Amino acid sequence: MDDLLMFLRARIEEDNHAYAYVAQTFGGEALLDGHLPMLDLIDMLARDYTAMDPADTRHAGLTYAIRVLAQSYAEHPAYQQEWRP
Repeated sequence: MDDLLMFLRARIEEDNHAYAYVAQTFGGEALLDGHLPMLDLIDMLARDYTAMDPADTRHAGLTYAIRVLAQSYAEHPAYQQEWRP
């Protein structure tokens, strides 16, 4: 799961940089308003997962949610099929 979290955080960072470039170059405020908060929430879930005790009853659900969210990057060459939920 650590590999998946590192992969997901790297994609979020790439997306943040890409959105910042688009906004700076083309003025995409609406794009930023809709997507950046979602990226922040996904990062928050990844941080919560890292801090969570595996015995926590929410652990399995959060694992599933992270795997589902990571599927949005399934076309990326570093995505691993075993990460699918």
